[in-house]
Amino acid sequence: MSQIGIALDLGTSGFRGQAVDLAKAEIIGTVLTARHPLPGANVMDHLNFAVDMGLDVAHSIIIATINQIIETLNVPCNDIRRLAVCGNPIQLSLFEEIEIRDLAYAGERKRKKLGIVSPNRDAKKLAARDIRGLALPADVEIYIPAAVKHEIGADALAMMVKSDLLTNSDITLVTDYGTNAEMALKVGDKIITGSCAAGPALEGQHIQYGMLAAPGAVHDIQPEKNGFRCYVLNDDMTSVPGDLVDLTRPGILEKGLANADGITGTGVIAVLYEGMKAQLIGLPKIKTADNRLHLGRHVSFSEHDITEAGKAIGAIRAGFVTLAMEAGIELGEIQTAYMAGASGTYVNALKALQIGLIPPGASKIYQIGNTSLAMARDIVIDPEQHLMLQELAQQLRANHCMFADSQVFSKSYLLELSLWGEGMPWDMYHQFSKMYGLTELIPPNLSAEVIRLYERDIPDLGYRGVSYIETVGYPSTVKFPGCTGCGICIKNCPEKALSIPEADDFVISIRPDRCNGTACKRCESQCPEKVFKFSLIPFAE
Repeated sequence: MSQIGIALDLGTSGFRGQAVDLAKAEIIGTVLTARHPLPGANVMDHLNFAVDMGLDVAHSIIIATINQIIETLNVPCNDIRRLAVCGNPIQLSLFEEIEIRDLAYAGERKRKKLGIVSPNRDAKKLAARDIRGLALPADVEIYIPAAVKHEIGADALAMMVKSDLLTNSDITLVTDYGTNAEMALKVGDKIITGSCAAGPALEGQHIQYGMLAAPGAVHDIQPEKNGFRCYVLNDDMTSVPGDLVDLTRPGILEKGLANADGITGTGVIAVLYEGMKAQLIGLPKIKTADNRLHLGRHVSFSEHDITEAGKAIGAIRAGFVTLAMEAGIELGEIQTAYMAGASGTYVNALKALQIGLIPPGASKIYQIGNTSLAMARDIVIDPEQHLMLQELAQQLRANHCMFADSQVFSKSYLLELSLWGEGMPWDMYHQFSKMYGLTELIPPNLSAEVIRLYERDIPDLGYRGVSYIETVGYPSTVKFPGCTGCGICIKNCPEKALSIPEADDFVISIRPDRCNGTACKRCESQCPEKVFKFSLIPFAE
């Protein structure tokens, strides 16, 4: 009888799962979801949804998706011996179905007033029977790694371990580029951690033609001949030359090896860099006839996309400025940068450096892949690993920087918003930075060495390869008394999450994985009859 382990990465933009043959320590196959199952575009949206709609509802949606992943992995359920899950504290708390309100409220006074007691987020070994709704045999072992602070969880610990941050003698920064960007700065024997809600643009979301890293995604563009060559991920998640395009107009100049279906976060960085270099972008405007940059017949990049991307880039730069000042060093002293996650893998690192996503003085840049899934896999193969992470978490708890409470972060991010959203001139940026007492933002080191360790963010997809779940979780249906079936809620939904499958009965179908959640509720606010009530949607039936 085979013995199988399941490794899960509960990312903010989507889940990843792998089945592992435990006897051979061999990956069987990989499953990726196209998006996160909970309504919302970032980790705070997911948290707000869980607080507003109920922890039990959020937990049920997440577990239904995990069951969907395990089913898609197509391994005998009775052969599964253990499951390890990695992610940030919000995702892991929702998985375990434990108190989350302490993650929602930063102030101690507020938590005390509400009677909120933070649960134990140390490393745990549970059984499948302890996780409500998990479709596994009751005695399957469940491993949940420790968290550092309420912002920094097992995924951040994973990036430190898998990047060799702990043994590198340089002043080093490691960053997991995603919706919730975790960072760790090592100066001598001291490690300072931080986390910023960068927003979904680096995952290709809140971008009009954005998508996660998946087949058909433009992840880079390069000047070539009389246009720009799009580089696209193929079915094996490797980069191939796509169409040659003229950024100033729709259409293609020369057919490539793969069609562009959308643009991922790394493609956004490349378009920004090349657009500014070609003087087609003057922040925050695009200098073309239709104020768009075109990546083929059907995919383009807008001025709204610039603003969204700027929020993410600005948050990350403000983050490493804050950590440098917390450590008492200048930005130019950070010698080595590690880039983790899908965005950190597929992005052109030198373009990311010049855009502002990497400390400008770095002389070595490592691209290291999805460390969260890799750590979950290590724990599945060797469960003692989760105890090692527990020891590391305890060491780091005294050196965590809360960006939400940092005046340095607040001032630095304000400058970034002025730069990307208002077109603040660079000389004025530097003047205000000096006035605020911030560390100097030096020119980027254009001779930095880039070491890309893997071609894919998940280096080994297993002998069965990768499968994708496009419809994540399960749609909900609701019928509101007084609904006239006018369709205004459907027309105005920015993510196309709503439909009326039964027109005669005015039953509305909602896809939670597409819904922007409590941060949007446009469906409710624009209902002419005022009968649409978001709170009444039965998301977990």
